[in-house]
Amino acid sequence: MKCMSFEEAIKVLDSGIIIDIEVTPGSKSLSVPSGYNEWRKRIEVKLTKNAQKGKANEQLIESLAELFGISSSDILISSGATSSKKSLLIKGVTYQQAVSVFGVHLKG
Repeated sequence: MKCMSFEEAIKVLDSGIIIDIEVTPGSKSLSVPSGYNEWRKRIEVKLTKNAQKGKANEQLIESLAELFGISSSDILISSGATSSKKSLLIKGVTYQQAVSVFGVHLKG
């Protein structure tokens, strides 16, 4: 049986994609993405900011914007704003772009 892949955490919408993410705030180093949880089907992200006053969410959005070369205003937390399990809507990024960008970091 084929090992489950991070592609399962990415869903396609008309306006862009939704990515399911699991965040670990307050880490020693920033790592976006840091891995893939195949049980939860979520891309893992480590943030140095703590989850206070939306600081971790801000860092997450800024980091993803940088990763994809888009504006942070094109990224919205569609669910899980106060949870470690979040879904983010990323506008103007295709499924293929997301797979190739994350694939660089998550393959092998």
